[in-house]
Amino acid sequence: MNIFVSSLSFRAKKEDLAELFAPYGEVTSARIIINRDTRRSKGYGFVEMPNDTEGNAAIEALNGTDHMGRTISVAQANDRPAREEY
Repeated sequence: MNIFVSSLSFRAKKEDLAELFAPYGEVTSARIIINRDTRRSKGYGFVEMPNDTEGNAAIEALNGTDHMGRTISVAQANDRPAREEY
């Protein structure tokens, strides 16, 4: 399950995100999205959890909670639309 996490602190690192979700089950990856020009966090990221039950439990438990001084939003990520080939 791919999980979208927004309103993250700009100080948050991928390790912080993985640690936040670890109590709810296995975390296969955690990413913080970075602005290419400034190399600064955009304030959101994604967490991959292979078990949907654990992922849903993490979403339910963490959505609207405080993390590093910010109230985070946690939801199942939408699938990316397929890119058109030119």
